[in-house]
Amino acid sequence: MFGRSNRTPPIEQRAPVAKPQGPSIPSIVAAGFQVKGDIVCDGDIQLDGRIEGTIKTHTLTIGATGEVRGEVTAERVRVLGKVYGPIKAKAVELGRSARVVGDIRYETLTVESEAQVDGHIQRTDESLDGERESTLALVHDSTKA
Repeated sequence: MFGRSNRTPPIEQRAPVAKPQGPSIPSIVAAGFQVKGDIVCDGDIQLDGRIEGTIKTHTLTIGATGEVRGEVTAERVRVLGKVYGPIKAKAVELGRSARVVGDIRYETLTVESEAQVDGHIQRTDESLDGERESTLALVHDSTKA
């Protein structure tokens, strides 16, 4: 009416969208927050709440109050809380307060004393979907007291 146009300018005239550089800021699921459903994220996730479902992400850090009930697939997983389900990752770190009930497939594994794992632990030499795997068995010698 007064000479203003409500049209969107052509793509060539729009300002370019800046892409963030450097380390990304993690998506945070705070303590007390619960999610039911699958989560897919290209970046990092800091989990202090609870997720029931599959998680696929680049890096997942499960804080001491965090809990996952489902499958976790990532490049890197650090567990300080609880996971009830399988973990597939290139690098897995289990902190002293970690509790995992499920199988773990990994390329590199770090386990602090007092971390708990109830499941099979398998080292894989290829991508998470690769075929070459070796199994690491935890053996308890009952003859030693």
